[in-house]
Amino acid sequence: MTVSNLASHLSSKHKLKAGIKLTRYLLIFIAFVISGCSTLSPRSNADWVGYKESGKASYYANSHQSKKTASGELYKQELKTGAHKVLPFGSLVKVTNVDTAKSVIVKINDRGPYVKGRVIDLSKSAFSEIGSISNGVIDVQIEVIE
Repeated sequence: MTVSNLASHLSSKHKLKAGIKLTRYLLIFIAFVISGCSTLSPRSNADWVGYKESGKASYYANSHQSKKTASGELYKQELKTGAHKVLPFGSLVKVTNVDTAKSVIVKINDRGPYVKGRVIDLSKSAFSEIGSISNGVIDVQIEVIE
């Protein structure tokens, strides 16, 4: 191996190491950015009190009965519970049917809904207090009360 070949070989090896090092730093930076985004939401229920949101509510089908929710609790259609995308588990939420002004208070114990325009999924019992099951979907306003 000549001196120029050796220098060229060392140079490409050095470039490879530098590229790997740069990739590591870039991945660490991306990890910090992503983890920082996950902490933008308030963490305790108290931080959410007074939060309001409007949209549509639906209810869980009978097939969900006794299945585990995201919080680990079993879904029971006779309890007043609900699913929200980001509210902390255990939050108490007042759900008001905007057409009838009927309200129900539910405990958040699941995640969802994942249908555009829907802000909360309710247990069958909670939904039937403020709307007709035959409608399936109603316009609501939700407010975190605890």
